[in-house]
Amino acid sequence: MSLITDLHIHSRFSRACSRSLDLPHIEAWCQLKGIDLVSTSDFTHPTWFKELNEQLEEVDTGVYRVREEFRDQASDVIVPPSCQRDVRFLCSTEISLIYKRHDRVRKVHLIVLAPDLETVAKINIELDKRGNVKSDGRPILGLDSEELLKILLDISPDIQLIPAHIWTPWFAIFGSQSGFDSVEECFGDLSDHICALETGLSSDPLMNWRLSDLDKYVLVSSSDAHSLGKLGREATVFDTECTYPAVLDALRNDHSKVAGTIEFFPEEGKYHADGLRAEKLRLEPDETLACDGISPKTGKKITVGVLHRVNKLADRKMGTRPDTARDFWHIIPLIEIVSEIVGMGVASKRVQSRYFSLLEKLGSEFYILKDAPIADISAADELVGEAIRRMRESKVIIQPGYDGEFGVIKLFFPEELKNYGGQGALF
Repeated sequence: MSLITDLHIHSRFSRACSRSLDLPHIEAWCQLKGIDLVSTSDFTHPTWFKELNEQLEEVDTGVYRVREEFRDQASDVIVPPSCQRDVRFLCSTEISLIYKRHDRVRKVHLIVLAPDLETVAKINIELDKRGNVKSDGRPILGLDSEELLKILLDISPDIQLIPAHIWTPWFAIFGSQSGFDSVEECFGDLSDHICALETGLSSDPLMNWRLSDLDKYVLVSSSDAHSLGKLGREATVFDTECTYPAVLDALRNDHSKVAGTIEFFPEEGKYHADGLRAEKLRLEPDETLACDGISPKTGKKITVGVLHRVNKLADRKMGTRPDTARDFWHIIPLIEIVSEIVGMGVASKRVQSRYFSLLEKLGSEFYILKDAPIADISAADELVGEAIRRMRESKVIIQPGYDGEFGVIKLFFPEELKNYGGQGALF
């Protein structure tokens, strides 16, 4: 059974997140996107945890669905028949740790997977003793990463911890500003309990394959969505049954059951390149080294991005594919493709109308982006068909992201769209 999963998202109780991120709306949008299994998110937050218990019912071991009586709360979202599917929820959340180790402040984000809501209740009791879990859906705790892992394993050996967006400069296990140089350095004697790593938006498997030390970990991807439209911007595909034990076994034991990951083009991630956003200064790693990491304009310290950090730790050349590697697929969110073609923002009525028309005619977003025949897409929308053909062939135009500024990925040169008259002139 093939499952498209997004196991790292947020609720409306996380800082800077949409108020629409409730369970019925998440379920509806997962149908539009083509997501089978999604994170409950933010389960340490008391009010959200109460909603999880009220609004979810267990349908198989460790997976839940929204109770029928709550689905009307998302009646404003029309899910066409072509997109309708059973969406399941798995207990997971993100935790932010800030602590001091070896005379350095460390800031690490970690994903926690739990086997059921009963286990989540035990986790919340223990974490509430050690910090404020009420102020934010993604709590900030002063625990060491190894200490948190020990607490979780003492609660249940079936809890799995996964380092989140592992290369992000400010809050990640390998981050240039506050991270470590290896999994072992971060988790010490408990490092053997780490089996998976999340690539994050600014890196992809190709970049991670450059480190032989990472070969033993399975790579996963998730959206880290802060709004409904961002769900599934990255995802992981499993060849398993839709249960918690099956997903856990794929992560821990049989990596062949992880079919692969659906990824951003990493240059679109907002920390891919080096630079300083305030100065509109974007640099390649060799340029940063040439100026000793200091802005030639102002003398400020340059934010070292993901590509630079990978280069520093890598022991292989780009293009190496280890025997343990899983497949991956680069995508551009469909709404962004339509926005480029229309020449208007993603929230505009014209873009939204064209986007939902494609879903109604063809099916879910992941089917359109990844699997639908180009001829079928072109029959529904000629320009979108050509755009997705280019995307699948990685024929993209890139301005890399840096220092918190998202990159720009285009599929057409401006003159192509300007000259297109609707009669095939583009081709």
